[in-house]
Amino acid sequence: MADTKAKITLTGDTAIELDVLKGTLGQDVIDIRSLGSKGVFTFDPGFTSTASCESKITFIDGDEGILLHRGFPIDQLATDSNYLEVCYILLYGEKPTQEEYDEFRTTVTRHTMIHEQITRLFHAFRRDSHPMAVMCGITGALAAFYHDSLDVNNPRHREIAAFRLLSKMPTMAAMCYKYSIGQPFVYPRNDLSYAGNFLNMMFSTPCETYEVNPVLERAMDRILILHADHEQNASTSTVRTAGSSGANPFACIAAGIASLWGPAHGGANEAALKMLEEISSVKHIPEFVRRAKDKNDSFRLMGFGHRVYKNYDPRATVMRETCHEVLKELGTKDDLLEVAVELERIALTAPAVLEQRLYP
Repeated sequence: MADTKAKITLTGDTAIELDVLKGTLGQDVIDIRSLGSKGVFTFDPGFTSTASCESKITFIDGDEGILLHRGFPIDQLATDSNYLEVCYILLYGEKPTQEEYDEFRTTVTRHTMIHEQITRLFHAFRRDSHPMAVMCGITGALAAFYHDSLDVNNPRHREIAAFRLLSKMPTMAAMCYKYSIGQPFVYPRNDLSYAGNFLNMMFSTPCETYEVNPVLERAMDRILILHADHEQNASTSTVRTAGSSGANPFACIAAGIASLWGPAHGGANEAALKMLEEISSVKHIPEFVRRAKDKNDSFRLMGFGHRVYKNYDPRATVMRETCHEVLKELGTKDDLLEVAVELERIALTAPAVLEQRLYP
């Protein structure tokens, strides 16, 4: 039992005493599970003030711009770790020894191939299908091929399903891209790193050898790290809700992908890119900023403001540095990045943006 109590008094009723739970980090939490038996429910759309579970995985302080995975700051992980090591940390709660990491990497890479019949499923989709639509279907279909890892009540089944999803997702994502452009699928290479293998499957062709650029490889690895986990977000909540019925892991992750597709979640990245393409040039920015201030105009600035962060998203800082490293390596400039940087500069001088703490 908790040492601290909270009391809720309803008009004309005796006070209801509730336990106050203290987390290692962050706010205290009032345990309201007994309220239902008193004929009272809480109303909190979007879980803005509600924790759905107890977790030791990720901590976010949106006011201070802090993101921790198992206690490790995200910028430290993005700088000093690689994606597979971060996955190990998220799964098992601590940083692996070299021996543990080598064993984990070997286990994951054994599952990079997908069943050959699954490759035929891609041909059931139009080539211009949205990749998220294809990924929903292909990921859900994994349950029809891997019957030995469907029991969510079996810890070993859950672990094997995690290995398979982790290893096969890059293969399926690359196949989505290859199918959309009419090129043959490129099979995984287990001699490459996780990020390097993904880049090779994306950009290699049978007629030319693709040499993985180490700067691009590191950039992709960082992008994966920055998106590894983000606490109780929409897609995580969707996966947990689906899983609460006992549904198999592949079906649950397919549901999570569907949630991630939404423009208020992962789809916001796509919406921001489309906005930058619409602006197209730095000289057009003032006009679009004016439109964004006009309440009668449907145009909205995408990429500013976050449901959780009221400060700089710590991931954005790492991403910005990574973008510049890539462009320097390629010896080129990117018009959309120039638009994004200038748009950020102008927007962050606007009083309304600063007052509402709508950081990039």
